[in-house]
Amino acid sequence: MASNNGPVSGERKNDTKDVPPPLPAPLAVPVADSHTHLDMLPQLPLGGAPSESVAEALAKAASVGVTTVIQVGCDLAGSRWAAETAAAHEAVWATVALHPNEAPRIVLGDPDGWSRQGAREPGGMPALDAALAEIDRLAALPQVRGVGETGLDYFRTGPEGMAAQEYSFRRHIDIAKRQGKALVIHDREAHEDVLRVLAEEGAPERVVFHCYSGDAAMAKVCAEAGYYMSFAGNVTFKNAQHLRDALAVAPLDLILVETDAPFLTPAPYRGRPNAPYLIPVTLRAMAGVKDIAEDALATAVAANTARVFGY
Repeated sequence: MASNNGPVSGERKNDTKDVPPPLPAPLAVPVADSHTHLDMLPQLPLGGAPSESVAEALAKAASVGVTTVIQVGCDLAGSRWAAETAAAHEAVWATVALHPNEAPRIVLGDPDGWSRQGAREPGGMPALDAALAEIDRLAALPQVRGVGETGLDYFRTGPEGMAAQEYSFRRHIDIAKRQGKALVIHDREAHEDVLRVLAEEGAPERVVFHCYSGDAAMAKVCAEAGYYMSFAGNVTFKNAQHLRDALAVAPLDLILVETDAPFLTPAPYRGRPNAPYLIPVTLRAMAGVKDIAEDALATAVAANTARVFGY
């Protein structure tokens, strides 16, 4: 989730920033949005009703060939919501986790109230262990198909929070392995340490680098390890040539597509609200980078997503 890191550097503002982009032409081969945040459409305090209901968002996505979405949890309340939503909608599967930036807030407190829970007092490691126990419980549910987004984020969290982040990441890896679920990784400015912790702990059978942010060299390392790489709308940004280079070398059977909605809206709609129905825009750009037919890429990513999340 790019949201927990604040605005993307260089995010453009324009007069249409609050206007949803138009529906793209439908895909001929249905695909899945491998990572989305329906509970943040739009961004409201947790518990607020989205302006667009889940059913409406799913119908809009299905109308352009996006027939499955993976709803991703980032904190306890969001993870519970993800599990409940997946239980209620056939087209939705869930993942549950404490986002890398959430773990330090639980331990150290969040006096500024930056996260959706508002201001919080420090809870220490006992509070983090209690939260992780709840994630473990949720991960056992049949509609929950992944543990994430977890990982490391050195952009938002400073040195004082790194120990809590890494402890939480290691615990999520253990949960994913014990529950037999995919591990969904958030990796921001922490490539080497993410790969190190995975190697030290022993990675689960299925690992997804959500909103892949590495370069081509790292893509080759991930491919050798069998890690999946999920590309979001930022692969279309002008300043993201390193992402296109990574996509170009990523094996076809290890590629996913995502929105990370409502963030990272693909060009030419960058800065406007993102949603699962915009997956075709990103997928078509990805097909151009891979120099393969749109239908061929859609067929591959549909199969890859189903294989990763076991549906």
